[in-house]
Amino acid sequence: MHVVSAPPAGRLSWRDVRTLALAALGGALEFYDFVIFAYFAKIIAQHFFPVAQPDWLRQTETFGLFGAGYLARPLGGVVMAHFGDRHGRKKMFAFSVLLMAAPTLLMGLLPGFGTLGLAAPLALLLLRMAQGAAIGGEAPGGWVFVAEHAGAGRTGLACGLLTGGLTAGMLIGSLVALGLHMALAPAAIAAWGWRLPFILGGVFGLIAMMLRRWLEETPVFAEMHARGALARQTPLVVVLRTCRRALILSVVGTWALTAAIVVLLLMMPSLLQSLHGFSAASTMDASLVATLSITLAAVAIGAATDRWGLRPVIVPVVGLLIAGAWGVYCVAPAHPAGFLPLAALAGIGAGYVSLVPIAMVRAFPAAVRFSGLSFSYNVSYAVFGGLTPACVSALVVHDARAPALYVVLAALAGGAALWAMPGEARQAGRNMLMWRQKAG
Repeated sequence: MHVVSAPPAGRLSWRDVRTLALAALGGALEFYDFVIFAYFAKIIAQHFFPVAQPDWLRQTETFGLFGAGYLARPLGGVVMAHFGDRHGRKKMFAFSVLLMAAPTLLMGLLPGFGTLGLAAPLALLLLRMAQGAAIGGEAPGGWVFVAEHAGAGRTGLACGLLTGGLTAGMLIGSLVALGLHMALAPAAIAAWGWRLPFILGGVFGLIAMMLRRWLEETPVFAEMHARGALARQTPLVVVLRTCRRALILSVVGTWALTAAIVVLLLMMPSLLQSLHGFSAASTMDASLVATLSITLAAVAIGAATDRWGLRPVIVPVVGLLIAGAWGVYCVAPAHPAGFLPLAALAGIGAGYVSLVPIAMVRAFPAAVRFSGLSFSYNVSYAVFGGLTPACVSALVVHDARAPALYVVLAALAGGAALWAMPGEARQAGRNMLMWRQKAG
């Protein structure tokens, strides 16, 4: 009988690399599909709402559709997590890509208001909610999938690679939008060019779904299934009854994640333009630098937790997050020459986003891990992701430093929550012992 030996702790086999690469690729395409809508919201408004309406109303309605995707995230995440805990991680991980790719492709092909009338915005709403449901299952499902495949000693790197893939999707969306504006005239983009990024994302998403069929079920789930150790009750009910501490701390940790993404990446261009008169070109450059930085930092920070444990990494990363937020919103306005380096610092600090899934996959029992992680992450993102823009916009009227102060508060709370996660002290000890044995 041929026995395949497990790779040493900290190293990845070719099968591991393939699994992580396919997971990260699918995650990147899903986040690309989800955010590309925002880049063309103004043009979409012109196609899917009555011409007689004022521009501001049509744009508001379009951003309402964008927000509907966030509202659908918890429902999609909970449903897919339920089946992921009961019937397998792989099935839901592949299904989430299909649920994102198909609506994205249809958005690129959907006739406008002039052809379908009121059915056009209604159809767009349904497609957008399907996208939201998909993204609600993709990130939690992906983190659980890669963490259970990677095993002890490589959880951080696995979660970091997937998180870097998710943020890379945002970077790809920015680059595609920028490239389209460079390649086509504004009139051509408004007429038909805006559809190309959606069609492109849908096609590549379907290809990613086909590639994910090569993935294998996680060893953790396969073992639980073989031993009959799957949750006998509804997984979410078990989580709510037995994992309250992990749920509350995960919600707080995810709050800081939303602050890093929403305030430092998504809102930064508009806030700096309106508050401090930065040009659109300079803020776009800074946004690209910050997004590239967070993509690289997410991987590095995740790998660092495998070497030193989560707790020793929390303090410096939270410090970088605070310094980056203060630098972008308080230092850069007085010293514009340092804007791009400060944007890079903000992106590196925002690599905090890797710490959240690493802590959560360790905090929840394997039998209900998908449900626990998905519920806490998506509920927190729906609440804080939806409230943060309005909260920050209201506060800047009173203090221009409000975005930085908001991130500081969220970062301190999130760091404390991750530090207090269940089982973290034991995990840190196991990591150090494993690396000492390897060094010896």
